[in-house]
Amino acid sequence: MDILAEALESMRTGRPTSVRTDGHAPWGLRLPPAAGAGFHVVLHGSCWLVPVDSPQLEPVPLNVGDVVFLRSGSRHVLADHPSTPGEVPGPERFTKAPPIGSVVLGDGGGTRTTLLCGNYPLDMARPHPVVRQLPEVVHLSTRDGRHAELSAAVQLLGAELDNPRIGSEGIVPALIDSLLLYILRAWLEDQPAEAEGWSTALRDPAVAPALAAIHDTPSAPWTVESLAVRSGLSRAAFARRFTTLVGEPPMAYLTRWRMTLAAKLLRDSDVPLFTVAARTGYSTEFALARAFKREYGIAPGGYRRQAGAA
Repeated sequence: MDILAEALESMRTGRPTSVRTDGHAPWGLRLPPAAGAGFHVVLHGSCWLVPVDSPQLEPVPLNVGDVVFLRSGSRHVLADHPSTPGEVPGPERFTKAPPIGSVVLGDGGGTRTTLLCGNYPLDMARPHPVVRQLPEVVHLSTRDGRHAELSAAVQLLGAELDNPRIGSEGIVPALIDSLLLYILRAWLEDQPAEAEGWSTALRDPAVAPALAAIHDTPSAPWTVESLAVRSGLSRAAFARRFTTLVGEPPMAYLTRWRMTLAAKLLRDSDVPLFTVAARTGYSTEFALARAFKREYGIAPGGYRRQAGAA
């Protein structure tokens, strides 16, 4: 099981939205807070990202090929210069041309910048720990040769948006969907080998097999002892190592993951509660309901009704 892909899929609450943005200096775009995570790809030119909700963060210079991921979808401004005020364009400024819509900013005839701006609808109220540990602003460059796959995705997106052809309306959304995994993989691979956290946990010879076991068969009757066997460590040594890297004890993470899967089944399917219980390691609906309410503060049936009404 691909833990990173599965963790992201468990958080998805919809499909990504995106717009091509062309700015002619001077220009500025103000992005309001959004549910989920924001992203930007610089396809041509350069610009600045100015965090609004995080004044302690300095403006970030962006160049062609750069990718930015905003973990919590916080307010920010994109502009040709940090001092240029941002505007919120009205709907009349948007063009619904395939493969995605577009908006043009600025009429000064200055230097042109083209970006792909978008949002990934993710359940950020209960993010998976691998996402929760990310900084608010993830800035990745594809010009230094370290992220070949991310660079290829950016180049393909640029080519499809610059010259839409037959199939582009299917290709562009698929590339944007894949971009999220490329971003997270690139950030994780950038972290130093000695770092504590998920970047190390996913490749640690003791912790990674235990995580794989939990994700492969979450319904199995796992214990600290049985997971320690997978790790090749003693029970105590495994528990310490797992807690240090993952951020919580093995049984706490197991419960978290089971509840995450249960919530996704309740949101995205109509399978009966006894099936949800069986798939997540609970012998009865009552046992599932007790654990689910402890985690989410609401019974499974109520959660399903709320999700259906949203």
